[in-house]
Order: sequence, then C-alpha cells, then structure tokens
Amino acid sequence: MKYFFLILTFALTTIAEEQRIVCLGDSLTAGYGVLESEAWPALLQNKLDAEKASAKVINAGSSGSTSAGGMSKVKWLFKKDVDVLILALGANDGLRGLSTEMLEKNLQSIIDYCKEKKPSIRIIIAGMKTPPNMGQDYATSFEKVYPKLAEKNKIELIPFMLEEVAGHAKMNLPDGIHPNPEGHKIICQLVWDILKAKPSQSSPSK
Repeated sequence: MKYFFLILTFALTTIAEEQRIVCLGDSLTAGYGVLESEAWPALLQNKLDAEKASAKVINAGSSGSTSAGGMSKVKWLFKKDVDVLILALGANDGLRGLSTEMLEKNLQSIIDYCKEKKPSIRIIIAGMKTPPNMGQDYATSFEKVYPKLAEKNKIELIPFMLEEVAGHAKMNLPDGIHPNPEGHKIICQLVWDILKAKPSQSSPSK
C-alpha cells in the first residue's frame, strides 16, 4: 500500500497545495439519471480520499455539451489553477453526426489553451465511439480523432470511455445510452487506472 501511494503521489505531481482534477465532459460525466454521488467523478474522489491523496475532483460535465462548447467552459475553469484535465467530450458530436474535422479542431483548441495556461498540466483524453447508424466511414473517422490527438500532443489516452458499458443493458439506464450506477463504477475504474499510473516519459507533465 505504501508503494502504491508513492506511485500515485508521483503520478499526480503532488505539491504542498491540493491538486485540482477537472473532469470536462457531457452527460456521461455530469451523471445524467444518477445521483451526483454515483457519477464517476464523485467515485474518483472517493478513491483519492481512500489513498489520502491531496486532490479535489471537479465535475465539469454538462448534459448536451459538445466539443464546441468545451473552450468557453475550460476558460471559466481556469479562473483557478488546474493540475489535471480529464477531457471527455465528443459523444454528442457523434450522436449528431457533426464534422469529425471540427471535433478534432475543437479538442485541439482546448488542449492548446490548457498547455498555454499551464505547461505542466497533465491531460488525459477519453476516447469515444459513435452509434452504428452513422455509417462505418464516419465511425472510423470519429474514433481516430482521439488516439491521433493523444499521440500528437503527447497526452494520455483512455481508448474508449464506455468500454464494457456501451451495449451492456445491465450497465445502462433504460434509455440504453447513459450509464447507471454500475456503469459509472466501470468508467471510474478506467479513469483511475490511467490516473494512478506513472505518466509516460514523453508526457509534458512528467
């Protein structure tokens, strides 16, 4: 346990002051249809508290948000320092069939802004997929945006935020789109596995 805590401390680049971990996303982050305490950012805070990590998780998810709205929100969030950004936008872009070129441009703008404001910021980007009705060409183009941005910007990647959640009825609300409490637990674990790990040597926030 002591060894694990030392790794976690390094991964969060812990300093004397409390770290601010911002989860910027849409309804999947906001916790649509579940209690605030059941959404994955709150569960992430619980894990950090259990490890006695000096960190505060901010749930900056808003239902209906697209990548286009991310920039205005991130500027507001940077009124205070941000140490870690978990970037989880794009699901609504995909549901609406919006341009993948604009998705990439919008997410890149958010990344650029964050790095300009704080060069040492640690950014984790959560990959998304689109429903099959959008067509294979669109789905392929959409999914490629996230690993492309991760590689280009040397940031960490969660390949698919809804891994083991999407398409599994027991992990979703009756609408079949939004995670239920059990689904949020799985998302939290995916985020936690990346967050607690030592950032790669190529990361600008190492």
